[in-house]
Amino acid sequence: MAKLCFDIPVVSQCAVSDCVYNINKGCHANAITVGEGSAPDCDTYMGASSHTRKTQVQAGVGACKVTSCTFNDDFECSAKGIEVGYQNTNVHCLTFHPR
Repeated sequence: MAKLCFDIPVVSQCAVSDCVYNINKGCHANAITVGEGSAPDCDTYMGASSHTRKTQVQAGVGACKVTSCTFNDDFECSAKGIEVGYQNTNVHCLTFHPR
């Protein structure tokens, strides 16, 4: 299997403990997508009682669809890292900052 190596912002913390990719406040998806329209939701979130076993992986931000965010640069995140957590009942990128 081929592996890609490039610099993308990391998910430095995730407070959404019921997500399949969350282990000890760390996101272990290969990459996440942020955004649905104007809401900075974590589109990769999947709620379940079981969790991934890929603890060696630290998630990065693969794409951002929230064009109203200061850190959105041509649909990619330019922040150094992001935090994901709950805002009300939605799973959001808490690093989101409107332009």
